[in-house]
Amino acid sequence: MSALALLAIAAAGVALLLVAVIKFKIPAFLALLVVSVSVALVAGIPLPDIIKTVTEGMGGTLGSVAILVGLGAMLGKMIEISGGAQSLAGKFTQLLGPRRVIAALTAAAFLLAIPVFFDVGFIILIPIIYGFSKAAGVNPVKIGLPVGAIMLAIHVVVPPHPGVVGGAGILGADIGWTTILGLALCLPAGVLGYFVARKLNRREFTMLPSTAEQFRLFGSGTSQVEQEAGQGTSNVAVKTEVKTAPSPAMIITLIVLPILMIMVGTVGAVILPKDSVPAQIAAFVGAPLIALLTALGLAYYFLGIRRGWSSQHTGEVMDSALAPTAIVILVTGAGGVFGKVLTVSGIGTALAEGLQTAGLPVIVMAFVLAAILRASQGSATVAIITTSGLLAASVAAGGFSPLQTALILIAIGFGAFGLSHVNDSGFWIVTRYLGLSVADGLRTWTVLTTVLGLAGFALTFLVWILVGGLGV
Repeated sequence: MSALALLAIAAAGVALLLVAVIKFKIPAFLALLVVSVSVALVAGIPLPDIIKTVTEGMGGTLGSVAILVGLGAMLGKMIEISGGAQSLAGKFTQLLGPRRVIAALTAAAFLLAIPVFFDVGFIILIPIIYGFSKAAGVNPVKIGLPVGAIMLAIHVVVPPHPGVVGGAGILGADIGWTTILGLALCLPAGVLGYFVARKLNRREFTMLPSTAEQFRLFGSGTSQVEQEAGQGTSNVAVKTEVKTAPSPAMIITLIVLPILMIMVGTVGAVILPKDSVPAQIAAFVGAPLIALLTALGLAYYFLGIRRGWSSQHTGEVMDSALAPTAIVILVTGAGGVFGKVLTVSGIGTALAEGLQTAGLPVIVMAFVLAAILRASQGSATVAIITTSGLLAASVAAGGFSPLQTALILIAIGFGAFGLSHVNDSGFWIVTRYLGLSVADGLRTWTVLTTVLGLAGFALTFLVWILVGGLGV
């Protein structure tokens, strides 16, 4: 089959996926599987090999995704239920002063977003945003916009979040380098988000009546936000008394420790003699699995047992984190199936050759494809996984270094960052809790995410040029 025909099949497959998800509201997991099998049939993969390809694609992706996403979700749940978010926000506010509340909460959100999914993390912080907004006498959108933006940036480019972990598995990107570079690039993005949000907030936005009433009642103990904050996101969550909340130092340690361990493995692979005992120890210590297991073990004791939770309750809190991640893990696995089909069918190779002929850098195509898919169907995770599958063959054939491969993955993440609008569940979470109308949400949240997505890619591309120039 010609390369042009294969590319046409790929385009038709992506279009079919978008129609299934957007128009017919078919679950992304099911849509990805159906489209993958359909593309395999049309592309001429032998019938006996189709099921094998689907199984290998699912298993190969989940092998690297399920464990990390599961452990990361459990760590995030322990921090959420223990009251760690409130503790962290209070400490940053104390350090930076009451006049820098927005910067303090944005800094706290940067750390909190590493182990906690975007939507959950934003909802956790809403009572804090409301509380500080009432104290300062300002609209909560002034605090909520930069907080939400930095949390979404972390969600799309920093492990252990599912999209970037799944993309790493498909592209063969190193988790360590992805984490180091992702965090480094999110820092200036967070600073920019603070100033862009401040500019967008120069005008006053009228809160939706329902949200305005919730905001008015906040502090009386009768608002829905306070009830949700007390109940948590599972039936085993309990309202945490302020006096029993963990220390900010403990929360920071639990978040930063696995990152430092992963860095040890990544740096050790570069500076230590290959196959030496120190290199093997560094690789073991720096494996994301070991890093997250270590942090989770410490959280089990210091956030649970030491603070008076029973072993049963602590276990139930951890278990409650797994059910919401199941669909995310399955969608990621189905995305891996799609990527495997594209590779086996030769579509990926045809796309790689087309990119080489057009002279378009892979990293640019990575950003553009992810941005298109994000705008089309709404889910950042699906956009990252699908784009990774489309470009897997191009990346494999490109002879890229571990740093370059990580930068390609981060470019995909920033592509999936922007253009958050009405087909994105995150758009509705932000607008609902901040009291923005759809029109105001498009003027603020959509603009903010798009600006930061473009800025994040610009920084990524700059690092790409520097890495290429240095031959790293």
